[in-house]
Amino acid sequence: MTIIEAISRLDSLKPNIYTQNDKILWLSKLDWMVKKQIIDTHESTGDEPFTGYTDDTDINKELLVPAPHDDVYLRWLEAQIDYHNGEYDKYSNAIIMFNTEFEAYAAYYNQNHRPVNRGKRFLF
Repeated sequence: MTIIEAISRLDSLKPNIYTQNDKILWLSKLDWMVKKQIIDTHESTGDEPFTGYTDDTDINKELLVPAPHDDVYLRWLEAQIDYHNGEYDKYSNAIIMFNTEFEAYAAYYNQNHRPVNRGKRFLF
């Protein structure tokens, strides 16, 4: 899924007042979490370093989480909108749905990628 695909899908499902730049920054925050918590804990596949997204980023850039797990972006954006609207009951439900998607992707990634070798540790 690309940045613009995520934003367009969200806007068609959940009309909102937030700018494209707001959503790009939210997507950037999520991909930073994906990179630090999931990808960086496994051996490198030679991918380029992640530098985040800004309003200058090409909106056709692919996001880090591939299909079929890319619904994580929609759940994240929905949660951000609900939170910033002060709709905390909706936010609570949306963040639970996001966490479910995020954990499913993390489990998939863990099963298909070798963890970083931290070296041997001895306890004395």
